[in-house]
Amino acid sequence: MALCGRPDGPPLGPPAPLVPRLRAIGDVLQRHAGGSVPDVLGLLGERATLLGLTRGGDVSCGGSTRLLRSRDGWVAVTLARPEDNEAVAAWLECEADPDDPWAVVGDVVPTRRAGQLVDRATLLGLPVAALPRAPVPVASGVPPFDGLPIGAIAFGDADRRSTPLTVVELGSLWAAPLCGRLLRLARGRVVKVESRARPDGARQHPAFYQRMNQGKEEAVVDLAELAQLVASADVVIEGSRPRALRQLGVVAEDLLAEADGPSLWVSITGHGRTGDSAMRVAFGDDAAVAGGLVVWDEGSPCFCADAIADPLSGIVAAAAALVALRSGRRWLLDVSLSGVAGRFAGPTLSA
Repeated sequence: MALCGRPDGPPLGPPAPLVPRLRAIGDVLQRHAGGSVPDVLGLLGERATLLGLTRGGDVSCGGSTRLLRSRDGWVAVTLARPEDNEAVAAWLECEADPDDPWAVVGDVVPTRRAGQLVDRATLLGLPVAALPRAPVPVASGVPPFDGLPIGAIAFGDADRRSTPLTVVELGSLWAAPLCGRLLRLARGRVVKVESRARPDGARQHPAFYQRMNQGKEEAVVDLAELAQLVASADVVIEGSRPRALRQLGVVAEDLLAEADGPSLWVSITGHGRTGDSAMRVAFGDDAAVAGGLVVWDEGSPCFCADAIADPLSGIVAAAAALVALRSGRRWLLDVSLSGVAGRFAGPTLSA
């Protein structure tokens, strides 16, 4: 609640389904990890505590995302990277100062339709999402993933296990590293892989980076080493759009089909692996809005906690991974930030 509501007003209650559904997933984690994982509710506020963040209403706790009214609804716009600021002029088809893009964004977005804004942002790789007007249909998971908001494709029986379980983590920031952290606490050996050209952005906040990655092995590899490392893993956690690895010749479906390939591939994306949505960029705050996971204050939406789709997706991905590893089958898990967020959306509880 301390992270929900206007900065100059009282805290707001959470969406009604959030706590009970998250506790249920926490029970799955505890059951399969032997009670070694932390309380899942505490994980939602962990980054805000470490970074000293608080609620901002229609501005995200981290300050990079804003909720704006368009001609026909609400949209979330994230300008977290220098390239996002530079793309604003092309996105809105007008002049914009990359050093201060929010002024023109605030002027132009109310004149455009939400769908138009999202479609054009997708082409430019900008993280922009529309707040749905009705609840978003959410996958409830096929057996054995009942109740988990993921997609899953089976690839036959899994007959290989190393001791300890070897997890290769190809992800940055929050969702994928949190999944890797929870699997490490479940006694997995986790190797965090970073690109020489693009290290994990969470390194800007050393305390948070340490919390996510303590106890993991770290590796900086080239393309040849990456392919070999991934092929030798039991579990791969991928935290990027699928085309990123495909361009490097690393294809999840091909590796899972090989007899000596990984047993499990956990794909964490903004809006899913397939179709046009696979092209969309997302961060935790705008993805939460895409799933309808906001709180309401006098008819206007506010952000629900800090980039909440990120920790929720990391928790869900870890729970689904532990279930998959006990199933005796190979799986490709499709965990989208917006899809996970939709599972926890609902009416705002009274404080």
